[in-house]
Amino acid sequence: MEAVGPGTCGGGDAALGAEGRPAPEARVHFRVTRFIMEAGVKLGMRSIPIATACAIYHKFFCEIDLDAYDPYLVAMSSLYLAGKVEEQRLRTRDIINVSNRYFHPDSEPLELDSRFWELRDSIVQCELLVLRVLRFQVSFQHPHKYLLHYLLSVKNWLNRYSWQRSPVSITAWALLRDSYHGGLCLRFQAQHIAVAVLHLALQAYGVEVPAEAEAEKPWWQVFSEDLTKPIIDNIVSDLIQIYTMDTEIP
Repeated sequence: MEAVGPGTCGGGDAALGAEGRPAPEARVHFRVTRFIMEAGVKLGMRSIPIATACAIYHKFFCEIDLDAYDPYLVAMSSLYLAGKVEEQRLRTRDIINVSNRYFHPDSEPLELDSRFWELRDSIVQCELLVLRVLRFQVSFQHPHKYLLHYLLSVKNWLNRYSWQRSPVSITAWALLRDSYHGGLCLRFQAQHIAVAVLHLALQAYGVEVPAEAEAEKPWWQVFSEDLTKPIIDNIVSDLIQIYTMDTEIP
């Protein structure tokens, strides 16, 4: 397996292989972050702690080669650490049991034997490694609060019947959640990601912002003055790569 070099951060051109297809390491990160999301839901984590866990995972592998550590162990430690960062603490025992059930759906909860304690110690030690590698910078500005604000604003601009018959809000939130399968959260500003997923959701359902043609600047630049169309296109392109992997990976 080709390793991710330090600083590539996944996503974008760095994550593309031959013929513009996702590179092998991007597929690994997709599978592991899918595990983080599913485990996080089963652990009762809120959306922000799950997003933080994904961001910690991606940021770690910006600094460390993929083949240096077990990515699933890093993922479990990222869940544990994100719970502390976002004040939704998790027990290592719950993380271990949920992870074990994820990989072995028919298995019983692990006994408190030597294997369990070895795994628990591995998670704790890996957490310390992650903190050192990331230099204790494990807080992130997520797009969620911006997307909420932008959705409310666009809803007020649109005809209420146009808004009600199109699931723009649901789609935008789904796109934002799925963006964490890749490294978008590290490559782009939170405000830009929020606008891009809203832009894509509006396009998907053919919903137009009123008076757009007569406006002095595009609606999305009202939300973020430094945002440009190429930035939106790059974010959308990364999202398309994520959905391409989703269709290819079982």
